[in-house]
Amino acid sequence: MFNVVDAFTRECLAIEVDTSLSARRVVAVLDRLVWKHGLPETLRIDNGPEFISEMLDRWAARHGVRLDFIQPGKPTQNAHVESFNGRFRDECLSEDRFPTLARARLEIERWGVDYNTQRPHSALGYVTPKMFADQARQKVPPSAGAAAALDGFAEQAPRQFIACEHQDRSMIEVN
Repeated sequence: MFNVVDAFTRECLAIEVDTSLSARRVVAVLDRLVWKHGLPETLRIDNGPEFISEMLDRWAARHGVRLDFIQPGKPTQNAHVESFNGRFRDECLSEDRFPTLARARLEIERWGVDYNTQRPHSALGYVTPKMFADQARQKVPPSAGAAAALDGFAEQAPRQFIACEHQDRSMIEVN
């Protein structure tokens, strides 16, 4: 699984599920997220082969996104995504058996929707990540696209994505 969590809203933006995930797949997921949410300023990532790749480095340079690598063996430096991963393991992966990859994708997608829409988060004032994100987006003036909206929002409050992290405009932590 490749999990992307917004560190500001605590929303799970993506859970990419497959038997293996290359740098090419990571970049494809990030491209989809950019269309929907705009560019992060920084991606906080671990040192997995898919993240230390030349392909991800070129993607980040092309988009002006800073890659913030955690120190090897220091998962607490990527605490938001690690906390998410713990819940994900305990509540989804440990509870279900997935006979097929398609079934795993379906059940994991359902869990992600539930996580975003049904679970209040103490760090967000006991509202769900989706409610918090929707409230934050209401403060953003209407724009032609998500990237423009996030650029305007960044001036008001920092955003972070986890799995990769992005700050100011956004931070994403990736795992």
